[in-house]
Amino acid sequence: MDTMTFDAGTIRRLSTSGPRYTSYPTADRYTPDFGYGSYLEAVAGLKMRGGARGPLSLYVHIPFCDTVCYYCGCNKIVTKDRAKAATYLSYLKQEIGMQGKLFSGMNQVGQLHFGGGTPTYLSDRQMEDLMAHLRKNFEFAPDSEGEYSIEIDPRTVTPERVRSLRAQGFNRVSLGVQDFDAEVQKAVNRIQPEAETLSIMRAARDAGFRSISIDLIYGLPKQTLDTMRQTLAKVVAASPDRIALYNYAHLPHLFKPQRRILEADLPQAGVKLDMLALCIRQLTAAGYVYIGMDHFAKPGDDLAVAQRQGRLHRNFQGYSTHAEADLVACGVSAISSVGNTYSQNEKTLDAYYEQLDQGRLPVARGIRLSTDDLLRRIVIQKLMCNFELSIASIEQACPIRFADYFAAELAQLRALEEDGLIAIDAEWLSVTLKGRLLVRNICMVFDRYLGMPRPQEDAGAAAQPLRYSKTI
Repeated sequence: MDTMTFDAGTIRRLSTSGPRYTSYPTADRYTPDFGYGSYLEAVAGLKMRGGARGPLSLYVHIPFCDTVCYYCGCNKIVTKDRAKAATYLSYLKQEIGMQGKLFSGMNQVGQLHFGGGTPTYLSDRQMEDLMAHLRKNFEFAPDSEGEYSIEIDPRTVTPERVRSLRAQGFNRVSLGVQDFDAEVQKAVNRIQPEAETLSIMRAARDAGFRSISIDLIYGLPKQTLDTMRQTLAKVVAASPDRIALYNYAHLPHLFKPQRRILEADLPQAGVKLDMLALCIRQLTAAGYVYIGMDHFAKPGDDLAVAQRQGRLHRNFQGYSTHAEADLVACGVSAISSVGNTYSQNEKTLDAYYEQLDQGRLPVARGIRLSTDDLLRRIVIQKLMCNFELSIASIEQACPIRFADYFAAELAQLRALEEDGLIAIDAEWLSVTLKGRLLVRNICMVFDRYLGMPRPQEDAGAAAQPLRYSKTI
C-alpha cells in the first residue's frame, strides 16, 4: 500500500456524497438553454481556432440489455426485441454521419469507446456494419497508436465473437464481473459462472487484445469479507491489466431495479469499509498500482505509465491517457465535450429519434464553460489525476494570483491539511498518501456549484434528488 494510506477513522468521519468529477461542471449543471445551435457554434469555434486539439475521442452508446442486473444505475433499455436495436442503429448511423460531416478536416480518432447497456447486444453483423460506418465518417489512427475499447458482458459473447471484435478493430476490452460468488450473483440477478468469464479473458488474450479490464463492485447484497477475499483471489489469478472497483450505491428511489434488492442483505457500512481495505491490501500486494478513485492497474499498463509521466486525464469513461482530446459522443444520453462546452443527447429513444427525424443532432442540454469553470476544471483534473498541483503552472497559464483567487478555498483546505489529507505550501498542493482515497473531498472544495440551486430541465419542474455517490 505504498501508493496510499488507509485510515478507516478519517474515511468514516469525512465520507460524504459528492461528484465523481468525470466533468466539471458536473452534468447536473447542464441546462436546456444549450441546444443543437450551441453545439454547432462550439464546433465552428474549433475550426476557427485551427481544428480539434489532436485526435478526437469518440464514444458510442448502445443502451440495450437482455436482462436487468438489480444493482445497475445506467441508462439502459432491457428488451429481448432485437428489432429495437435495428431501429436504433439506423438513427445512430444518421447521427454519426452528421457528426462526421461537422468534423470534416479534423476528424481523426485516436480513442474509441463503446459503452452501454451492453454493446455486444448487437449481433456480429450489426457491429461490423456499425464499425464500417464509423470508419467511413471518421479517420482512425493505426491500431498500434489508437485505443479502441468495448465493454462486454461475458455472458453474451463466445470466444469466436471475441476474435471477431478484435478483427473489427477493437484492441481493449472491459468485462463486467462484479463478483464471482454464486449467492451474490443470484441476489443481483447476474448469474455468471467463473469459468465463462475466464474463457472470455483467455480468448481476448489469444485474439491479441492489448488490455483487459475487469469491473468489480463491493457492498453488494450477500457479500461478506470472506466472499470478497475469494473473489479477489480469483481476479488476481486471472491477471487483468486494469481493475475498476466500485462502491455499490443503493438508491432505490432513483433506480427501480434496485428495489428488488433486500436491504437486509446489504453489508453494513463498517463492513463495506473493511471490504475496501481488504481490496486495497490484496490488489496492491499483487502488484497493482492505485491510479485514483476506484481504479487499479499493473505498473506497465498505459494508465500507470501516463500517471507517472503526468499525462493522465479524466473524462466520462473514467481515467484516460488522451489528455485534452475533444470527445464526440453518439447515441441516446451520450455526453460530448467539444471546445469549452459539454452537451448531452436526449435521454429517451422517442426524443432522440424525433430530433434526428427533424435533421437535427439530438442535443438536449449542455453548458458553455466560463473562464472560472475552465480554471477550476484544470485544478480538479490535476488533483484527481496527479494528486498534486503546481501553483506556478496555474499562475503561468491563467492571469491570477492563486493565493488571492482561491483564498476561500485555501482556508477550507486548512481543515483537510490538519486531518493530514493534503500538504500546502507556496508552490504546491500535494495530496498525501492518507488523502488519496478522499481526493473527491479535496476537489469538492474547488467546486463553486456545490450548495447552489441546480437548474431545472423543465420550467416549474420539481427539484430532483442528487445522484452523487459516497466519496468512499
